[in-house]
Amino acid sequence: MKKILIVEDNDINLRLIRTILKARGYLFVEARDGEEAQKIVVAERPDIILMDIQIPKVDGLEVTRRIRAMDDFKDRPIIAITAHAMEGDRKKILEAGCDGYIVKPINTRTFIDEIEAIIKQKTEG
Repeated sequence: MKKILIVEDNDINLRLIRTILKARGYLFVEARDGEEAQKIVVAERPDIILMDIQIPKVDGLEVTRRIRAMDDFKDRPIIAITAHAMEGDRKKILEAGCDGYIVKPINTRTFIDEIEAIIKQKTEG
């Protein structure tokens, strides 16, 4: 069973993601800001990271860069979850080290499929 780290500071989004993952039987841990996310990555060693970009203390792009700098997490799937979906935003997200991104508002019907498609593309690419 894959363990997912959800990095999200918005209560509504966090509840929604939590509900979707529970319904599909995923294990997960949560972080509400960038500093907490870094600590949880080291302590919990999640298999997949869902990273909100606009989070307190350290933004999601910088947290992603820091995680990618850790030897054990260079290849760990990191998927941005963001309301920023312009072409320039996409480039910044991918350059920071995210493997892909899911646009908010989250579509509850396709959310898991989007995650799995990004992971599949990463492993096959």
